[in-house]
Amino acid sequence: MFGSQSLRVPVGRDARRWSTFHGDRTLVVAARTVTSTVRVLETLPSLLRGDSRVTVVFAHDPTSAFNADVLDLLRTAGCRVMPWQQLEHIDPDLILSASENIDVPEGDCPVLVLPHGVGFQKLVPDSRSSRARLSGVVPESLLESGRAWLAVSHPAQEAQLLAAHPKAAGHTLLVGDPCFDEIAVSRPLRNAYREALGVSEDQRLVVVSSTWGPTSTLGRHPDLPQRLLAQLPYDDYRVSAIIHPNVWSAHGAWQIRTLQAAALDAGLLLMPAVHAWRPALVAADVVVGDHGSVTLYGASAGTPLLLASFGEDAVPGTAVHDLAAVAPRLDTGGDMLQQVADVVHEHRPDRYAAIAARAFAEPGRSLARLRTALYRLLRLPEPSSPPPSPLALPVPDSPASPVSSWHTTSSVTGDRAAPTVEVCRFPAAAFAYDRALPDSATSFSHLACADDERDHRLTESASVLVRRQPASTSVEALRWIADTLTRLPGSLLSASAVRGDCCLVGLRDGRIVAAATTGPATDPGLSAAVVYACLRAGRPLDDAQVTLRVGDRRDEDVLLRLRPTGSAGQLP
Repeated sequence: MFGSQSLRVPVGRDARRWSTFHGDRTLVVAARTVTSTVRVLETLPSLLRGDSRVTVVFAHDPTSAFNADVLDLLRTAGCRVMPWQQLEHIDPDLILSASENIDVPEGDCPVLVLPHGVGFQKLVPDSRSSRARLSGVVPESLLESGRAWLAVSHPAQEAQLLAAHPKAAGHTLLVGDPCFDEIAVSRPLRNAYREALGVSEDQRLVVVSSTWGPTSTLGRHPDLPQRLLAQLPYDDYRVSAIIHPNVWSAHGAWQIRTLQAAALDAGLLLMPAVHAWRPALVAADVVVGDHGSVTLYGASAGTPLLLASFGEDAVPGTAVHDLAAVAPRLDTGGDMLQQVADVVHEHRPDRYAAIAARAFAEPGRSLARLRTALYRLLRLPEPSSPPPSPLALPVPDSPASPVSSWHTTSSVTGDRAAPTVEVCRFPAAAFAYDRALPDSATSFSHLACADDERDHRLTESASVLVRRQPASTSVEALRWIADTLTRLPGSLLSASAVRGDCCLVGLRDGRIVAAATTGPATDPGLSAAVVYACLRAGRPLDDAQVTLRVGDRRDEDVLLRLRPTGSAGQLP
C-alpha cells in the first residue's frame, strides 16, 4: 500500500538524506476515524502555521469499525501517511489524536488527545470488550503511564472525567472548543452561506442533525427528512441533513443516498461528511436533532431546536443531557409544519445560554490555549507570531439537485376583478404517486413537472409542464409549449418564461396567456399555478390583475393577458 519512500520520508533512519525540511521535533498524528481525523485537520494548521521546527506525519490506525475513507481523506488533504506498525520504529516527540481509542506503542513521548465532539457526553460500544465505555477517555493503561493529556472544553468536563477516571488527575488541559469558536465567529457570513446553499431570503432552513447508532435521529426515524419535505411548503422551506461521519463510514455514501433517494429528489441538502456541515449549521433557522454534538452546537449558537430523538446512551450530568430537559420534542406523527413554526415564534436567542456556558469555557480563545499546550508538550517555545484566532468558515458548495415535480394547491379568493391566488407547493418525490389532493369550488390541486423530470410516470400524469430554463425568444417559448402539449396529451397547460420578459402559458385549447409580475421574476411554475387556478375557477385570463401569495412572502401582482390570435400569438 505504501512505497519505500513513504517509509523513510519525513521520518525514519535515513530521513535526513531525503528531506528538504529538517524539523527539531516530530509530531505524529494518529488517524483512526474520519470524525477524529477531520478535527485534527481543521485545527492543526492554525497551531503550526509557518513553523518549520515541527515535522508532521500521519499514522493510519486501521483498527476502528469506522476507519473507511480515512486514507482517502488524508490523501485528499495532501498528508504524508505511514502505516501504524511503523510508529514503534520511530521516536516521535508528541503523538496527537482526536480519537481516544488508540493503541499507542510503548515509549515515553506524551500523547495529546483532542475531543472530536463536545466532551464526554455519550456511552459508546467498547471495541475491546462487549461493554459500553465513556466516549473520549483513553485506555486505562495510557492513563496509568502518565503519558496521556486530555483536552477539555470546560471545567465541568474535567470534574466529570475525574469522577469516572481518577487516574486522569493532573493530566487534563482546559482549552475550550475550536469548533464552537469557528461557528460563533462565522455568524456574520450567515447570509452568504444561505445563498450558497440555495436558501432564499424569505425561506427557512431546517437542519436535521443525526449522530450515529440506533438511538440517533435517523436510527429511529430514517424517513424523517422525506416526511419533513412532505409537510413543509417548497417555496417557504429548505431541508438539510447533517449525518455523523460514522454513519457514512459504516454504511457508505451509496447506502445513505439510496435510503434518502426520495428526500434527495425532493430537494434535500445532504451535507458532505466533512467540513461543510458547520456553515449549514450557521445558516439554519431550526435544528431538528438528537443527543449528538451538532445538536448542542446549534442550540448553543442560539438556533431554535426540536428534539426528534434522545438516546439513553447520553450521559447524565452533561450539557447535552441537560438539553433534553429544556428543549421541546418533535412529535413525528403530528403536524410538523406547525411545530416548526411554533418553535421559531416562541424561541429566545438566549434560551440555551446557560447550557452553552456549562459546555464551552472561554469562547474565542481555544486555538491560542491549544497552541500553548501543544508547544509545551513539544518542549519548544511558542512562535513569536500572534496567537491564532478562529477564522470564519469557508462558503460551501450546494449539494442539492433541483426539484423537478411538485404537488401544487392553488386557492382563489377575492372578487372577480382582482382575485388573490394563494399557491402552496410540495415536492412530488416526497409523496406516493397516487396521493389524492381534494378540490373544492375555490381550491384546486395539480401535479406540475419540469421538463427535466426523469420519472415518466410523473410527467405523463402532470396537468402542468414547466420549462426549467427561460427561452431566448417568445417564438422559441411558443414552439416548446406546442411540442410539449402535443407530446403529452394528458396535460392541461405548459409554461415557459422568456428571458427578460414575461412567462407564456399555453392552454390545451390553443390560447396563450402572458403572465407578467410587477416585482422580481417569478418562478414559471408559480405563474402557471396562477393561470391554472383562474382557469379552474372561471376567473378572467385577459387584462386581469391577480395577487399571488406564496406562504408568508410579500404578495406579488401578476398581470394576465391573452396574446392576440395569429401565427406569432398562439399555438400552431
